[in-house]
Amino acid sequence: MTQQRRQLLIKGTLLACFLFLLLVLSRYGPQPADILGPLGEEFENLEQIYSSRERLRRFLVMLGPQSSAVFVLLQALQVILSPIPGELTGVVGGYAYGTTFGFILSTIGLTLGSWIAFELARIFGKPFVERWAPKEFLEKFDFLTTNTGAAVCFILFFLPGLPKDYLCYVLGLSSMRLMTFLVISTVARMPGTYLLTLQGTSLRNQEYTGAVAIAAIAVAAFFVVYLYRARLLRWIRSKATGTR
Repeated sequence: MTQQRRQLLIKGTLLACFLFLLLVLSRYGPQPADILGPLGEEFENLEQIYSSRERLRRFLVMLGPQSSAVFVLLQALQVILSPIPGELTGVVGGYAYGTTFGFILSTIGLTLGSWIAFELARIFGKPFVERWAPKEFLEKFDFLTTNTGAAVCFILFFLPGLPKDYLCYVLGLSSMRLMTFLVISTVARMPGTYLLTLQGTSLRNQEYTGAVAIAAIAVAAFFVVYLYRARLLRWIRSKATGTR
């Protein structure tokens, strides 16, 4: 079997697995908690759906049995369309489905969206990525297109505050293997995804002290990364390029 056919087989298998998961979720997936009263709002566009935690939850409740699959697709879409707030959808996962199912659904959606962004960059190339990602980001992380160490990429996906959606597009321009990318981007995002889900569950259960504590941890981590962002970037670049 040629390398090209092997890659097509892997991608086809992954796509079939995701489609199967969506079908299963549509049929047997958890239902969002309708805990704040009856529905009474219309949703005219995507921006309105993503505008707040409560609007998104109410939209999911409206969908009934299909809500789990649609939530996965919405989570994937916020990766592909980077300006959509990923923190909001992560919190809504726990708020609507609880910690376990919220975390699982968010992880599936993030993996699917990351894969699509990666493939779009690989298919359409740098001109396409330049239309989506800010010029400043591309200049800072352009080294990843030629130096794609797994450990370095894991750190970038793990650190809070970095625009991981743009990172998927940049890595699509590199020679990184798809399976390596999917494992790294999925596993490294899990701690942050879990914290967001836990925060949503705390809000759902009206455990506001826990929700505030989780938010404080996230803000503190973001502040530390922001404070030392220049040093971190220099260190990451040196590890990736082998320079001092």
